[in-house]
Parts: sequence; structure tokens; C-alpha cells
Amino acid sequence: MNYQDKIITLEKALSFVKSDYHIVTGLGGGEARAFMGALPSIADRVKNVKITNCLPFSDLAYLDRKYRHSFACDGWFYSPPLRKAHPNGNVSFIPNHLHFAAIRRLHHVPHPDLFIGVCSLPDKHGYVSLSLSNTYEKRILAAAKLVILEVNPNYPRTWGDCLVKVDEVDYFIEVDYQPPIVPEGTFSEKDKIIGDYIASQIRDGDCIQIGIGGIPDAVCAALANKKHLGVHTELLTTGLMRLMKAGVVDNSKKNLHPGKAVTTMIVGTRELYDFVDDNPAVSLLDGCYVNDPHVIAQNDNQVSINTALEVDLTGQVCSESIGSRQFSGAGGQADTAIGAQLSKGGRAFICLYSTAMVKNPKTGEREEVSKIVSQLRPGAIVTLQRQDVHYIVTEYGMVNLWGLNVKERVLALISIAHPKFREQLYQEAVEYGIIGNLDDED
Repeated sequence: MNYQDKIITLEKALSFVKSDYHIVTGLGGGEARAFMGALPSIADRVKNVKITNCLPFSDLAYLDRKYRHSFACDGWFYSPPLRKAHPNGNVSFIPNHLHFAAIRRLHHVPHPDLFIGVCSLPDKHGYVSLSLSNTYEKRILAAAKLVILEVNPNYPRTWGDCLVKVDEVDYFIEVDYQPPIVPEGTFSEKDKIIGDYIASQIRDGDCIQIGIGGIPDAVCAALANKKHLGVHTELLTTGLMRLMKAGVVDNSKKNLHPGKAVTTMIVGTRELYDFVDDNPAVSLLDGCYVNDPHVIAQNDNQVSINTALEVDLTGQVCSESIGSRQFSGAGGQADTAIGAQLSKGGRAFICLYSTAMVKNPKTGEREEVSKIVSQLRPGAIVTLQRQDVHYIVTEYGMVNLWGLNVKERVLALISIAHPKFREQLYQEAVEYGIIGNLDDED
């Protein structure tokens, strides 16, 4: 069958779904938004349909509490819609390292009933591109019993191992929605300070991994005067695109894939999507490969830049939960931080503001708290173990934890905490037995 013969309606695609089905959809921009948005229309005829997703951008109406017996969702990485739906009881998190996401899920569910994703228009050679994410999509697609793709003319045709033959797809649905847009943020003064600290440690020719948000945007802006940078990153952002357009990133010094920016997912502005369209300088590769620490380490001078929610005084990093409540996910933080430190000349940075405004559960008032803490909140998930941490950066400074004993770590981290919390943090470190008190009289 050729492409035209495989086009079906959305209603026909939904008719394939049966009770107890296991459906997997793409990450972020790879999510099949027309199909997922229409799931509530079949809620009255199905039960216990399981959806696996990652970083969804759509509203996920099918996870409304009234549909909880029809649909459930397992997420590799929570976004606001999953956080909102979690209390309904039909949403759960899949602990994972990003490079193992597909492999270990397929160990649990070897053959999902349906993979439903999104792709670019077919080319003259009979291929479509998975466009904005190849994190796990191509592996799941190959294992699924039924494969349907939403063909979207607004999605870029990206290069890499993300191309799929029309013959490998059972059906196509023609759609016309826009990919999710993440605007370029205007970063704060705190972001700029942190960005400048990190940029001071970036050398010409380094290979960069970076995330999305105010701090990453500030880091990219601070790198404007560097030369011959490379990109090997799980996420390609608008900030990295700007550096490519400016010639700061030319990928000329990379050991792996020289001349190409390597990524496994793309999220950002319309300008970014236009930039990656049919651009051979960008390779969208399998997440199991891109985020493998042993692959990352093959690039000399690999730099990993990630953010955190809180860090304790021994260096434990929590980046995915607020107490026991899942907030986001581990993603590739451990992958990239460990991979960078295995790299010859590599460095790994964890960034966070020194404080946050949070609601006091007793008074209901918002109050400023330290994000460098003597102990993580009860139930907090350790995303990056303390022995895998290199640099910690706040707006008050940057410390290198390599080789430091616990007391040295405590003192170093207190030095970059907000000044008004430093004395309290030291007292708590002594009180909790993290360090001894040399000030006690005999």
C-alpha cells in the first residue's frame, strides 16, 4: 500500500482502541494531539486503557476524574497536565534514566498495542520524519502491534535516524495543528549572574548539553563570545539555535558527529522549527544512544548544564519532586552529568536559585525558604547522588564538590546559600550530626 491508501479518519483510528489496550504516544512535540484529544469520545465503550507519554503539552482531557475507569496514564516525565491529573488516581510516574526509557519500558510491555505519534509530510523517497522527538519513539514504533502517525505539514522534516518508511506505518491521519511553542524567555538578573558563572568555565571548543528555561537561556546568552562550540544534548533549544546561527556553535571540535549538532528532542519557537527543517547540520538521533553516558563521554570537553529544585548540604540533588509529590522527572540529568564527568576535560553543572517563595502549610502565607537545605524535604527524590555531583551554582557563587569531604561540602554549599540562611544551615548541620562542632569547648 502507498501513502494515499493508508490515510484514515480520526474516527477510524479511534475505532481500533479496545479495553485493556496499551497505547504509547510521542514526547513533547511528538505527541499525537488530535488522537489524544479525541479519546474522551470513546470513554463510554472502553475500560482500563493505559497511555504512556512523556512531557505532554496538551490538556489531557481524557485524564479527567470522570474518565478514570476508562483511561490511565504512565508518564516518563511530568508536565503541568500530568501534575494536575495525578490526584485523580489514574496517573503514575515511571522512574527512569532517559537513555533507558524505551529499553526498560519494552522489557515491561514488549509489544504495545498501539504507537501513535506525529510526523512530517512524506518525501519523494517514501519516508516521513519523526520531526521533533526520537527519544524513544522509533524503538516503540518498531515494537508496537499497530502504528498510526498524524501527518502534519507544520512539522519540520529533521535529519538523523528519525526517518521512517511509509511501509513501516499501518495508517496515517492528516492533521493541521501547530507544534507546541515555548517562547524565548526574558531571563532575570539572577539567571544572568548564574549564566555568567557557568560561562566563565566554558572554553572555546567545548561540547554543550543544556536544558530549557531562564537559567539555560542566560547561559546561552553568556556564551556569545565563545568559539567553535559543539552540541551533544538531549534537548535542542532556541538558545542553542541562536548560537548556531551566530557561528558560536560550529561543531568543528567534536569527536562524535563532527559538524553536526546532535539531539534527541527539539522544543522551542517557530524560528527553531524552521531552522531544523531539512537541515543536515542537526541530527535527531535515538535517545538510547544520545543520552548513554558512555556515548556522551566520547566527546572531549563535554559540558552538562542542568537545574535543580533543592540541594542538601552533602550534595544530594533533588530535581524532580517537591517532597514526595512528583513534579517533573529525572529525564537525562544523571545521564548527562555522569557522561560529562567521564569525558576527558568534561564538567557538569547543577544550577538553582538560592531561595524560593513557598506557601507555609500552617499559615497559608508565602515565605522565602532556602533551596540549599540541611536535609531534603521528607520523601524528596534524589535525582543525582552526591558522589555524581561536580559544580553547584547559585546567584551567590559556584563551588566544585569533587574530592571534598562532607564537612568541606557543607561549608562550600553554605557559602553559596542566601546569606540570611547561612548561620541556620550551619547550626542544623551540627544539630543533625552531618558535621561535628569544632566550636564546642572541651
